[in-house]
Order: sequence, then structure tokens, then C-alpha cells
Amino acid sequence: MFFKKFKNLTLALFLTIYIIPQTILAYSKEIIASGETVGIKLETDGILIVGSYEINGHNSLVEAGLKTGDIINQINNKDVNTVEEMVNIISNCNCDNLKIVYERENKTKKTTLNLYEDKGVLKTGLYVKDSVSGVGTLTFIDPNTKYFGVLGHEIADTTTGEIIDIESGTIFDSKITGITRSSDGNPGEKNALLYSEKVEGEVYENTNKGIFGKYTSNFDTSKLYKVASIDDIKIGDAKILTVLDGVEVGEFSIKITSVNKTKDKLKNIQFEITDETLLDKTNGIVQGMSGSPIIQNNYIVGAVTHVVVNNPHKGYGILITNMLEEAEN
Repeated sequence: MFFKKFKNLTLALFLTIYIIPQTILAYSKEIIASGETVGIKLETDGILIVGSYEINGHNSLVEAGLKTGDIINQINNKDVNTVEEMVNIISNCNCDNLKIVYERENKTKKTTLNLYEDKGVLKTGLYVKDSVSGVGTLTFIDPNTKYFGVLGHEIADTTTGEIIDIESGTIFDSKITGITRSSDGNPGEKNALLYSEKVEGEVYENTNKGIFGKYTSNFDTSKLYKVASIDDIKIGDAKILTVLDGVEVGEFSIKITSVNKTKDKLKNIQFEITDETLLDKTNGIVQGMSGSPIIQNNYIVGAVTHVVVNNPHKGYGILITNMLEEAEN
């Protein structure tokens, strides 16, 4: 549940040491299950095209064969990662077009982008950005490696649905100020204040199993949860950890209704919210709950990732072992 609402059935809400003949994973047997709301900011690997506008009847995006979601990596043989770098090249090139190298669906392409004058200023006709930001839930911190995981799913481009390649990023403090309740067919969301100057960790990866990096702030190790294997997860009562107001993490009852033990799947755990307090406040799962840890019998078993849009009382989660193994890659 991050950045956008999908009108379909569901909402998408490191080290490995090889010792022959055994494989040993570096993540700890007991980890911190957080549930804390965090702000997320990701710096894109290149400049992301998010739209276009006409200049004197010209649409440079169409003329150049570009599309929304394309990522510009080079302009006039110079690497670019920020909008500021792009503006500086245009200001100093003394030219009426730009030689563009860009990426689309993991393929590198080249084109020429025309510039057009508008009120004495040369413009590209493109809307672009070099970062994305939003709110999610911190799933875990490994107290030994200090690796963390957030969301349990990727941050994707809202137009193409493709995972956004990132250069770097941060997670930082956030405070919930209110809840927009879910309704059938219309997932709600957490409303939050973001404190980007209060950095908690550095982001290294944006993958289909979550956002991962190294935690750089202090953390409390007084309460640790055992890491569940697939066989430890049972049909029945469990709970999720999440924030509904301010910064306080609460525990809320759910019922696990099915478990998919195929490790490469992302929707491994299906569950239904049974907690009356949570249902009264949110009417189910809302955007911003992605990453909320799922706890059962003092094990951390997974994280909330998706809501069933037509019934927001129900949702899906990813196995915690899938997230931990991804954090090590």
C-alpha cells in the first residue's frame, strides 16, 4: 500500500556464506519486529520521465519516441542523475536538441530530444523527477547485521508498473496524523507528517520483496522475535504490529486463513483482520500498512503486503524468510 491505488483484485500494498556442502545464511535467528511508520525517499538511478506538455504545438516526448516511465541516463554524452544536472546541460549547451541515452524495460536506447523556446527560455516539454517518496512500515531490523526491511513489496512507477531503479535512499521519522478509512473497492491510507532530516537508515535496494538497507540510528533490543520457518506458521490466530496514531506501535488481532509454502511466491500468507479496534479505526487494511510485521506464537512470520480491494478486511503477506534472504543479496 504505497503511492497509488490499483483498481483490481489486490493492491500491492547479505551476505550468504557458502560452505560446501552446506549453505549458511547470515541473518539472525531472533530479530526486532518493528511496526514503526517510516518515511521513505529514493533517489532514482537516472532521471525519470513522468509526463509531458506541449510547447507551441510541439510535443517533444512524442517526437523523440520517448514514453512516461523512461529513465534518462545520459544527455550529450554526460551521465545525469539529477534534474539539476539536466538543467545545467540545457543552459550551457547552446543547442536546439539533446542527444539522449535512456532505459526502457531494461534495454538501453538512444534518441534526439528537440528543445523549443517558450518566452525566451529553451524547454524540453518533459515533466521529470529524480526521487520518489512516501510512507510505509518498518518490518524488521536484524540486531547483528543492522540490515532492515520495509514494505515487503517494491516501489514501482505509477504509469508502467515497473520497479524503479534507485541510486540511493533513506528511511526517516514519520508521525501518523490521521486515517482515511477503507471501503469496498477503495483502500484507505495513513496520513502522515514526514521528518526527512531525522534519518534512521540508508536504503540500498528496491526489490519485489521490499526496500532494504542498513539501519544507522539507535534501536531497542529488549524485545526480539524468533524468525519463523515456513513450517512454524499455522492456520489460526496471529497479530500485526502497526501505528494508527502518532508514533505508538499497537498490536492488532488477525486470523491466518491459508499459507502458501512456495518460497518464490510473494503472497505467501492470507489473513483476515479480526481486531474490532483496528476495524473501527480503518475498516481494514489501508495504504501505509505495507511492511507491518505478522507475529504468531512469539515468532515473526511475515509482513503485510496487499489488501483485497473488494474486501479490505482481508489481505496477504510475504514470508519473513523471503525478506531476510533478499536483504542479504
